[in-house]
Amino acid sequence: MRQFCLFLTLQLFTISVFGQVTIRSLLTENRVNPIGLDVPAPRLSWQLVPAVATKRNVRQTAYEIRVGTDAASVAKGSVWQSGRVASDQSVQVPYAGAALQPGQRYTWQVRVWDSPSGKPSAWSAPAFWQTGLMTAANWKAKWIEAGYVEDTINQPSPLFRKAFAAPKPVRSATLYMTAHGLYEARINGQRVGDAYLTPGWTTYNSHLQYQVYDVTNLLKTGANAIGVTLGSGWYRGRLAWEKQRNIYGKNLALLGQLVLTYADGSTETVNTDASWKSSTGPVRSSEIYDGEVYDARLEKAGWDKPGYADADWSGVTTKEFGYANLVANYNELITKHERIKPVKILTTPKGETVLDFGQNVVGWVELSPTGKAGDKIVLSHVEMLDKFGNPYFDNLRTAKAQATYLLKGGRETLEPHFTFFGFRYVRIEGLTGPVNPADFTAVVLYSDMPKTGDFTTSNKLVNQLQSNIQWGQRGNFLDVPTDCPQRDERLGWTGDAEVFSRTAAFNFGVNNFFAKWLKDVAAEQAPNGAVPFVIPDVLKEQGPFAREPAGAAGWSDASIIIPWNMYVAYGDRRLLEQQYASMKAYEGYMEKVAKDDLWSEGFQFGDWLSYVDTEGSPAFEARSAFTDTHLVAQCFYAYSTELMRKAATLLGKTEDAAHYTALLGRIKTAFQQAYMTPNGRLISDTQTAYVLALQFDMLPESLRQQAVTRLVQNVKKYKNHLTTGFLGTPFLCPVLTRFGQNDVAYDLLLQETYPSWLYPVKMGATTIWERWDSMKPDSTFQSPSMTSFNHYAYGAVGDWMYRTITGIDTDETGPGYKQITIKPQPGGGLTSANASLRTYYGMVRSGWKKEAGKFSMTVEVPANTTATLYVPATSADVVQEGGKPLRAAGLTVAGTESGYVKLSVGSGVYQFTVNQSMMSDE
Repeated sequence: MRQFCLFLTLQLFTISVFGQVTIRSLLTENRVNPIGLDVPAPRLSWQLVPAVATKRNVRQTAYEIRVGTDAASVAKGSVWQSGRVASDQSVQVPYAGAALQPGQRYTWQVRVWDSPSGKPSAWSAPAFWQTGLMTAANWKAKWIEAGYVEDTINQPSPLFRKAFAAPKPVRSATLYMTAHGLYEARINGQRVGDAYLTPGWTTYNSHLQYQVYDVTNLLKTGANAIGVTLGSGWYRGRLAWEKQRNIYGKNLALLGQLVLTYADGSTETVNTDASWKSSTGPVRSSEIYDGEVYDARLEKAGWDKPGYADADWSGVTTKEFGYANLVANYNELITKHERIKPVKILTTPKGETVLDFGQNVVGWVELSPTGKAGDKIVLSHVEMLDKFGNPYFDNLRTAKAQATYLLKGGRETLEPHFTFFGFRYVRIEGLTGPVNPADFTAVVLYSDMPKTGDFTTSNKLVNQLQSNIQWGQRGNFLDVPTDCPQRDERLGWTGDAEVFSRTAAFNFGVNNFFAKWLKDVAAEQAPNGAVPFVIPDVLKEQGPFAREPAGAAGWSDASIIIPWNMYVAYGDRRLLEQQYASMKAYEGYMEKVAKDDLWSEGFQFGDWLSYVDTEGSPAFEARSAFTDTHLVAQCFYAYSTELMRKAATLLGKTEDAAHYTALLGRIKTAFQQAYMTPNGRLISDTQTAYVLALQFDMLPESLRQQAVTRLVQNVKKYKNHLTTGFLGTPFLCPVLTRFGQNDVAYDLLLQETYPSWLYPVKMGATTIWERWDSMKPDSTFQSPSMTSFNHYAYGAVGDWMYRTITGIDTDETGPGYKQITIKPQPGGGLTSANASLRTYYGMVRSGWKKEAGKFSMTVEVPANTTATLYVPATSADVVQEGGKPLRAAGLTVAGTESGYVKLSVGSGVYQFTVNQSMMSDE
């Protein structure tokens, strides 16, 4: 009897402990343990993990958060204890405790009550955040500039140095730092942090980010030293194709504040001030476009360590720039990621030595040469080889894209500091002896966005397309969403970012990335509400797009479309709140320039880079596919107005919502009067015209089906090829799918000849091209002055692939995948497809396979979410889950809909099978 009681006790204990959820993946402001936040009320997120992986319908019913200043005080909730809050919210819950103090680390934990257990979980493992300086008044450091007369031609990178003592054991040390230009800091001979190209690129005059580092482990009791190197970067280096320089200022400057907290609780601050010293070092010149010249013979051994003799160094000049524009770094910084070895060493027809890394990447090459002092090695970076096999430089335009090294002698390891390159191939000059591929590594740089999405199918070409899409995003998401990473441009074009933003949010976690960039969108916005074409705006003074402040449809709309897309993808309501004034200002600009609700005047990019028949183009029944630019503008005017209506409604701005509702009706009426004949034909008989009109419901419902027919006829007229440009392409397949033409959408996706998505893949592309025919079938190049082979805009098809082929989706009714829709729509001869998405709630998966006459479908829904699942089948009776009929598996059918069995489910893993003969034909 005693043994039985003991057994029963153990069983009850096991059920109690292992039946509860655990809490993991704690985030503060969407980041893991961030250091340096200026946010007064940081948002806290966590994930619920069922004790048994197969457990279903787990949801949170309440939570409790406690915050302290360390592991001991957090248990008491010394800073804030929320108490039990009846809520299922587990993402972006705002801190609501006492006012946060500057430079303070806060530790937090959370526990939850869940259904079905009804019991509290154990407290999560602790996480933390650390505040920044919070206000300008907390800056004590002085801005400093080099005290020597600068070489204004080559502009060598200045070195700054400060020796200081820490007389007592250091408990903690925090460094706050930023620069006019780029900086790289070292303490006692060790690099500070793992970020590069800091402080990044912003509209510096209004929004300059500073970084915060925990440098406790770099300090020692006694003598210490800090050294900093600066580079020109975006601050004063040349930008854009007009060779503009000194856009933000002529002189580089440094601002740093090192706060030491000793073991006895006392503090001391080491600031940049007049006591610092300055000199020059081995970086003889460094430019974003042209690359870097590094003379290793000029390295100053030990300059960043205590005891270095700096008597011959110059003093520094202090400056009163103020601190009003300083904000703590909000987004993920640029860091090193993949390391790639050469796949080939080529000898070109010209006799040159070229490394092929097999993948178009962005970053630089780390090399370990052996040579004599003074040997000069030059690495030249290109994306492509020409048809003869020689490096192709023409599409770089005036960008030199070179890394030049003068060796100090012997074996050394070298890499650039303040530049980056877009390349697959690297020409090597000056290296003595045979080239050893082991001595060269391509180091890939991009913002440290977490990878969130994976997608594969049974089609290898589609899989390569997906790889190209993701590599294009890596290469162009270096602190700002650039258009290309290799030529003399690399600008934050708003149109490119806008069309790709939803695709971007599947591949990587870009919530903070876009939130930071959108601050500059608002900062650069003109008084009349117009949004520039590039952000930061370096074209305002010169260049072909210099003009009075004006907006362009599809480009300036990024100010409205991207905040909304981030809300849908991440549930980020605060971002909408913060950007709403900017969104409303741009909407107001469009209202002003539109005459009688018709935007029919002014410059427009239109459907940029749509199909144009040129020499060597395929022979189609139809020719170039130009869409009236103001027809396009009117469609985007309606699109942005609809999003403004939704945002205003969400934020409780009822008067605005009513205004936009009425305006939207007038915009559509004006469109129909100006661009549509009475029978529904549009003045531009192009794919883009019909796609945009259908996507944004510009046509009366009674005329939409005939527009679909015309769209399909147009596709057939071009022999199942697309002809859309930047603005039409993202919506082409979604419109066809929406209106029952999924087979046509698949035909376009799987088309392998120009113009198509898979044509570049067949031509060996490893990233997305700027033009459909950036390289022609004969391996010659289209428009060398504007041909980038890493230009992500056309990769916006990824959004359709994820949301249609594998069916993973969410919308504004349950944003951020709180409510999930999974509705795969197989087609195109694919026999399988799988996708996974790491959301703030956990992993969402959808995969299907056709095999041996059976259709199988596996779905994973994370805890604390719900999902609507659509299984392609003619009847619920032919669907099994886990080998059982649906009712026996405990699932309730919500209905049938257009050839799908519809199920409403909670969290869990679900495995469905259907006899293929019983599948929907859709």
